[in-house]
Amino acid sequence: MLSARSLFQEIVDSDEAYQLFCSIAASGETQGGWENGRIAALVPPSLSHLAPKIARHGADEDKHGRIFNGLLKKRGLAPVPVPPETDYTILLERSGIGLAHEKLRRDEPLTEYDIVVYLSHSRVTEQRAADQMEMLVRHFGDHPEIGKAVRMISGDEDNHLAYCHEELLRLARAGHGRTIQRTLRECALTEIAVHRDVSLAVMDHMGRVLKWPRAKSAVLAAGIRAAYAYERAGGWRRMVTLSPPELRDALGGPAEAASVL
Repeated sequence: MLSARSLFQEIVDSDEAYQLFCSIAASGETQGGWENGRIAALVPPSLSHLAPKIARHGADEDKHGRIFNGLLKKRGLAPVPVPPETDYTILLERSGIGLAHEKLRRDEPLTEYDIVVYLSHSRVTEQRAADQMEMLVRHFGDHPEIGKAVRMISGDEDNHLAYCHEELLRLARAGHGRTIQRTLRECALTEIAVHRDVSLAVMDHMGRVLKWPRAKSAVLAAGIRAAYAYERAGGWRRMVTLSPPELRDALGGPAEAASVL
């Protein structure tokens, strides 16, 4: 049976597939940590109260990168190069989603519009991350090797999503509502296409590593394309709605140490 649990179990059971999975995850989280760190340093004076929260977001992402690298080290494996076609973070940036890295490398203050773009991008991508980690917790939350790690990361992703909802609603009340709505829609429609392409690329690499039969790979690819069709038809709307989170000020404190390995 081709379930999410059985597929991920295959990855966990294979050193080579696990090595690739953790390397891809670590790279994306570390890149997200750098982006958030730069944004925190460049927040405009009018939104300076956001800088500590954005910095906390970046610290969490850095922690996640260390966790995935720690999982590799625990098994005696080293990180491997990430195939470009599987690099979700970079492909989003190249698609015009979020703030360009060229802008973040300059020591020039960002604008309020830039922060709206950043938070809108984060609201969409954190929804994806929260959904994926919820799935992993559901199937592997009690796994002796990775359970504690996925539970910690899942909790952080929920906090990030709550923070995005809260801050975007605050900015909407301050007069940025139309810009937020437009930007969220643009981000979501681009993200679902990038996620489809990255998912197909990852499954292609995993199929070769795990020596899947051609028929199995074809079924999985069809499933990924069907999920994209659903999202394109309207599933993307879950990524753009805003509602007051149950947990307020989710990123108001220091990042928790990565003491799970």
